[in-house]
Amino acid sequence: MQKAAQSGTKEDYLQFTSLVYQRPATVLRDLLKFVPREPIPLDQVESMESIRSRFVISAMSVGALSPETHQTIAAAMNSIGARNNTGEGGEDPEWYHKTIEGYPVSSKIKQVASARFGVTPEYLVRAEELEIKMAQGSKPGEGGQLPPFKVTPFIAKLRHTAPGVQLISPPPHHDIYSIEDIAQLIYDLHQINPGARVGVKLVSAAGVGTIAAGVAKGHANYVLISGHDGGTGASPIQSIKHVGMPWERGLAEAQQVLVKNGLRKRVKLRVDGGFKTGRDVIIGALLGAEEFGFGTSALVSLGCDMARQCHLNTCPAGIATQREDLRAKFTGRPQFLINYLTQVAEEVRELLAELGFSRLEDVIGRADLLEGKVECDLDVAPLLTSLPVISDPNAQTTVPQSKVAEQLLIDAEPALRGERSIITQHEINNYDRSIGVGLAGEIARRYGNEGLPGISITCNFTGSAGQSFGAFNVSGMRLILSGDANDYVGKSMGGGQIVIVPPTDSTFASQDNIILGNTALYGATAGYLFAAGRAGERFAVRNSGAVAVVEGVGDHACEYMTGGMVVVLGETGQNFGAGMSAGVAYVLDREDHFVGRCNTEMVGLNRIEDSSELEALRNVVELHARKTRSKYAEEILADWDQLSGKFWRVLPENSTLSARDFIGASDYDGLLSVSH
Repeated sequence: MQKAAQSGTKEDYLQFTSLVYQRPATVLRDLLKFVPREPIPLDQVESMESIRSRFVISAMSVGALSPETHQTIAAAMNSIGARNNTGEGGEDPEWYHKTIEGYPVSSKIKQVASARFGVTPEYLVRAEELEIKMAQGSKPGEGGQLPPFKVTPFIAKLRHTAPGVQLISPPPHHDIYSIEDIAQLIYDLHQINPGARVGVKLVSAAGVGTIAAGVAKGHANYVLISGHDGGTGASPIQSIKHVGMPWERGLAEAQQVLVKNGLRKRVKLRVDGGFKTGRDVIIGALLGAEEFGFGTSALVSLGCDMARQCHLNTCPAGIATQREDLRAKFTGRPQFLINYLTQVAEEVRELLAELGFSRLEDVIGRADLLEGKVECDLDVAPLLTSLPVISDPNAQTTVPQSKVAEQLLIDAEPALRGERSIITQHEINNYDRSIGVGLAGEIARRYGNEGLPGISITCNFTGSAGQSFGAFNVSGMRLILSGDANDYVGKSMGGGQIVIVPPTDSTFASQDNIILGNTALYGATAGYLFAAGRAGERFAVRNSGAVAVVEGVGDHACEYMTGGMVVVLGETGQNFGAGMSAGVAYVLDREDHFVGRCNTEMVGLNRIEDSSELEALRNVVELHARKTRSKYAEEILADWDQLSGKFWRVLPENSTLSARDFIGASDYDGLLSVSH
């Protein structure tokens, strides 16, 4: 099959598609045919290059694919001015500066599976498009999964976890509770990278049009409808068989709902899920899509022989494996993929000529050009509503940045130039969302994930912070809030410090009151959070490097945690530590309730007997007390000899981490250098 893709001739393309275009007769688009029309000469049809620019390579992660395959795909797409997607595995920062055959190997589309794997501030600012993965067509309602034998040291480094552990992405409901939460994440991404288009990946399903409408209202730039077919097969069989729906069903509904609600001009529609030929592209366009994603077929053009061993790490072509001996067998080159996509685009031109149209844009939404085949016993009429409306850049809307956020960028300019440290003071309200995000993006754009060079920006706030306070925080940033904060504090933070304390005139007991909302530290990769009060639910889900101290948490804390350290100086909710595969947590269990609230499927509970570990833990609590001036923390320190025996260490199997690995003497002194 790879040979048929190498030469780029039409004959070889037809041979190639005959090999890969093998589908059950029940595939929806095979039940459709084009309405006969008067053809036009082929030379009147728009260029192959123009059509090819609408193609993308869909999200396939480094981890599911080998690094060599991923880089080859990126080089191919970058060479023709098109785009490919990182998938939810992150990207090696060294690839930002690497080329193959003279073309960059960094993916223009960076996927943000909420904040699951590899999402760092620099990763976000390096993107031309940021794609929020709500789910995927082949595994509706689930996140991605990577078997432990694919998690090599290199993959573990990209994903901020430990090698050899199974990686299960938190399903979307772990941080997306409503359409407003999707809108908030869209807003966050616009703030950190204002120049990037932001899209949302949705699965083909009954009712997806309603979700697409909500996404459009949430100021996304594009919506991707993903069908059940295709993909790399890196997940278990039960996750990818007998699930999902054809992309035709969801795409037609999304087009119809968006048009009828006056929203279609605000977003582009993209579609993927088993695309292989120019006919697929034309049918996708007729049902409303403007852009088209290829996955499996792209891999076949690079040498995939459909062995269907992706999930076993034994790919004989070296494509869907992390084994070095098999990776050495990979022979794909960027030109092979370019040849394939060129022939797809040429077939699109031929079909346009047969239909009598000179531009692909003219057939988008023209479902009246399709009809069911005579032998079709399925009612396809609901799909075939002609609504030829496409996106209009002038119709897209944006939400302005908070005035506080704008002022932060102005105040911070001397530090951004590397001249001197600064300290600012601002009042904040709960409508001031994503405070610190724009500043973090600007720092990452200039200095990468390392953050500010030897200087700092200390931002003091009073009041109630809106959602995503301190999200994507970077080294050199210190956000100190006297008041309280909403959901998503420190989401995907990559460094720096966040300190949240009650107002100075408060009289309540901090340990009994919630000071920050749900889903704080989701996907954090580094940094410190100290909060004198309780956190809401899903605290530190997918934390993979941050150190945090809070005085109580709700349900599902530390779920899917893959690194970092969490110290809870009080009560927890149910299901603590579910799916936790790395990192360490300490819980002060004064009432002896914690054992029944911890999910011990992947973690063990132990008391702390080592004196050096106890001393390191005491240093963390002391640091929290000094940062937040928490009277509760001071009481714990005053009665340390008695209460230290009440701490549980929560540690995944086969892990040896402890507080000693996170707070050494130099860390302690450095963190105190600028205290609250």
